[in-house]
Amino acid sequence: MLNNWFVMPTCLPLVIRRCHACASERFRANGKFRVNANHKLLDAWLLALCTACGETTKLTVFERTHVRSVRPDLLDRMHDNSLALAGRLLQDAAVRRRNHVALDWDGAWRLDTGGTEHLDREVIDVAVRFAARIPVRPARLIAEGCGLSRGEVGRLVTEGKLVSAVRLSGKVSGDFTFTLKR
Repeated sequence: MLNNWFVMPTCLPLVIRRCHACASERFRANGKFRVNANHKLLDAWLLALCTACGETTKLTVFERTHVRSVRPDLLDRMHDNSLALAGRLLQDAAVRRRNHVALDWDGAWRLDTGGTEHLDREVIDVAVRFAARIPVRPARLIAEGCGLSRGEVGRLVTEGKLVSAVRLSGKVSGDFTFTLKR
């Protein structure tokens, strides 16, 4: 029987960018937007606060964009400071590339295994699903979900008792499956 595990965000990830005021490298986005109009051209930024000093930085969403080319629902969600929109924009590779930032997901996600009754079986088949593109080591997820140490997971991989189509030593941010034989 296939078990489903879910990796879900619990909050917005930290933004990795150097603060010009205090040299810290972490900013917390809180879902606040700033939209500026200059005649028929719009600029929009996602605001983030430095975790050390509270200084504000602006992450550019779009610049000098004609007002008619911006979807009205997107503009409304920016005016409403939508937290869901902020999360979606932080995960957008184009926005991250434009602003030269990366994301720090430490402590911003959780693993939902649906209970521990499946851990008693000899063979466990698990499908891991990601609600957002959160880069996590599969060995860490397996260790956390099965109540094992990462060393035990590594030993099971070398013995051939833990198999998967993805490489279990790197990071993944997409769905994968694995089989554990005890």
